[in-house]
Amino acid sequence: MNVRCFTALLGLLAGTAAAWADVPEREQNVWPFSVRYRETGAAAEAWSGAGPLLFRRPAADAEGNTAEGFRPFWVRLRNPAGEFRAAYVLYPLFSYTVDENTYKWSLFELVRRWDRRAGAGAPTSVFDQRGEFEVFPFWFSRQSGDPEMSYRGLFPVYGTVKNKLGFERLSWTLFPLYVENEKRGAVTTSTPWPFIRVTRGAAHGWGLWPLFNSIDRPGVSRYETYLWPLGFSSTRHPSPDDPPGTPPRRDFGFLPFYAKSTGPAYINEDYLWPFFGYTDYRKQPKAWLDFGQKTANAKEVHYHETRYFWPLLVQGRGDVTFVNRWAPIYTHSINQGYDKHWYAWPLVRDARWDDEGMTRHRTQLLYFLYWHESQQPAGRANSPTADLTHVWPLFSRWDNGAGRRQWQLFSPLEVFFPGNEKIRHAWSPLFAIARHERRAPGESRTSLLWNAVTWENHAAEERSEFHLGPLLGVTRVADQKRIAIANGLFGFRRNPDNHWQMFWWEFPQKTAAQPAPARP
Repeated sequence: MNVRCFTALLGLLAGTAAAWADVPEREQNVWPFSVRYRETGAAAEAWSGAGPLLFRRPAADAEGNTAEGFRPFWVRLRNPAGEFRAAYVLYPLFSYTVDENTYKWSLFELVRRWDRRAGAGAPTSVFDQRGEFEVFPFWFSRQSGDPEMSYRGLFPVYGTVKNKLGFERLSWTLFPLYVENEKRGAVTTSTPWPFIRVTRGAAHGWGLWPLFNSIDRPGVSRYETYLWPLGFSSTRHPSPDDPPGTPPRRDFGFLPFYAKSTGPAYINEDYLWPFFGYTDYRKQPKAWLDFGQKTANAKEVHYHETRYFWPLLVQGRGDVTFVNRWAPIYTHSINQGYDKHWYAWPLVRDARWDDEGMTRHRTQLLYFLYWHESQQPAGRANSPTADLTHVWPLFSRWDNGAGRRQWQLFSPLEVFFPGNEKIRHAWSPLFAIARHERRAPGESRTSLLWNAVTWENHAAEERSEFHLGPLLGVTRVADQKRIAIANGLFGFRRNPDNHWQMFWWEFPQKTAAQPAPARP
C-alpha cells in the first residue's frame, strides 16, 4: 500500500469515526464480563458484570446513594460525596450502617452494636451519648452518661436491662431462681419464676402460680387468677379524666364455661368460651381500647355482635362497624372505614380503606400467590391510579400512575419484603431474568438474562438501542443508524443521506455523561 492510499484510508476512518462521535452508543455491552449504561436523567452510570453478581448503580433512595457489590455476598452504599454509608454481607446475616455521628452493626439482628463514631460531634442528649451491645438473649449492655439508663446483664447468670422487653426494669440472678421486674412503680419479685411472686410499691400482691395470683393497684385496678388460665377476675377503676359516676370495668370468668366483661356502656359474655357469646357497646369511634375515655361533644356509636361456633359464624351490626361472617365460605366486615371481604377463606381476600389521604384497594389470592394493590387520592375518582401487582413467584409489576412503570420476571421475594431496599439490592436481581423500566412515556429500558439482551427507547432524543451481548448492537439516533458486530469489530452505518457505509475497528468509547436531574 502506497502512502497516498494509506493516507486516504486513515482519512476515511477518521471521517467515519468523527461522523459517529456525535451520536455514541449509550450502552457498552461486553456481557457477561461487563455492561455499562446510563438511564435517562440518572445521576450516575450503572454497571454489571458476571451476569447479576457484580454491580454498581444508583440506589434510588432519597439520599442519592450509590449501591455496589458482589451479590448476594456483599453490598455497599456510598453517598454522592463517595462516603461510606452502609454494607451488607449475605443480608440479613450481617449489616453495618453509619451516619455523620453514629454507627450500628448487627449479626442476624441477634448480635448488635450501636455507638458513636470516633470524632463525632458532641452529643445533644443522653440518648445520643449511649452505646449499646447485645448478644441476644445472653448479653445486654448500655452505657451512657446517665446511670439511670445504663445497665449490663449476662443471662441467665446476673444482670439488669432497662426500658426493654416491655419492662421499665428487669433484673435476674441465676434465672429462673430470682427475677425482678418493674412497671409503673410496681416491683414484682419471683423466686423462682414464675411460681412464687410478690409485688410491692405502687401495687401490691402475691401469687403461687398456677394456683392463685393477686395484684392490687389502689384506685387503679385489681387483678386475680385462679388455676391459671382457667379462672380470672379483674377490676379497672375509672381514670381521673372520666366523668363522675363512670362505672369501673370488670372482667371475670372460669374458662371454658363462662366469661363476662362489663364497662361503661359495654358488655361482653361468652358461653363455652370461645364458641358462643355476644358483645354490646356504646363508645366513641376512636376509643376502641380505652372504654370510658370520653371527649366533650363527641358522638357515641353503637355495636352489637353475636357469635355462634366462633370464629365460624359471627353477626355484628353497628354505626361504624359491620360483620357478616359465614366462615370459611364468606365474610364481610367494615371496621371504622376498613372494608374487607373473604371468599372461601383463606383463598381470596379483598379490602378497601383510606390511609393518609389515599384510597387503597388490595386483592389477595392465598395471601401471596396473587397480590394486587391500587392507590388513588381519596375522593378524586378521576385522578391517576398507582398500582402494584405480584404473581408469586413469577412476576411483579409497579406503576406509579404518573407515567413510570416497572416489571420483573421471576420475583419470589418482593411480596414478602415490600419496600425493603436491602433485599432489592442483594437478592431480587438474582432472580430477574427479565426486567423493564419506563421512566416516562417513550423512555424505557428492557433487559433479558441479566443484560445479555437489552433494548432502550428514548423518544425525546429520537434514540433507540438494541444489544445482543457483544455480538450485535443496533443504535438509531434520528435518521442515523449503526449496526455493530462484535462490539464494533466491524459493522454498517446509515448516514442522514440514507447511504450505508461499512466500518472496521470502531469500538465504543466511555459512556457519555448525562446531566443529573434537579433534586427538589
